[in-house]
This record gives sequence, C-alpha cells and structure tokens, in this order.
Amino acid sequence: MAVHQRSKIIIEVGLDENRIPEEIKWSATDAGVANEPAEAFLLSVWNDENKEALRLDLWTKEMKVFEMQFFVWQTIKSLAETYRKATMDDKMADTILDLADYMEEKLELKKGPQE
Repeated sequence: MAVHQRSKIIIEVGLDENRIPEEIKWSATDAGVANEPAEAFLLSVWNDENKEALRLDLWTKEMKVFEMQFFVWQTIKSLAETYRKATMDDKMADTILDLADYMEEKLELKKGPQE
C-alpha cells in the first residue's frame, strides 16, 4: 500500500529529577495543534505481528485523583463509540457504555472535575 501523505503527532514530556512527568505538551500537524498543554495521555498501539496492544500511560504529578477518574471515564465512553464504529457491534459497545454509566454513578462524576 502506497503512503500518499504523512502526518506527525508529537508528545513531549518534561520530567523532574526523579523522571516523574511535570508537564506534557502535544502537537498534531494536521489538526493545527502546537505545543498544547495536557495533564495526561493514554496511548494504545496495536502490534499486528505479536497480536497485542502496547500501551503508554502518563500523567503529571499535579493531576488530581478526581481529574484522573473523570479522564478515564470520558476515555471509556469514547472507547465505546470507537469500538462501535470499528466493529458495528452495538451490543458490546452498549455494555462498555454501561461500565461508564456505573463509573459515573459510583464516582459521582456528574459534578465534573473539581478545582
């Protein structure tokens, strides 16, 4: 398959003396994003040769627990829709959304991230 165009996504992580993330910035050439600050990111990459997902999850030491709960909840909701579009499996996508609803209730996420 011929590649017609390339796009670049860059994630830059600033570390403290103990190699703990203090700042995260990301850029995406096609999205017009340059050095946008972030507090966390979750990256999953499928390795077809080994048939496994490779992950890299990082967050800054300033990220609050409630913010992480909210971030993971939003990610699970988004993952359900990604799964639905990729597989057309509405039943399992709805099951993933059920998990998100359960998290929302148990973690009281309706309030949104608190300052």
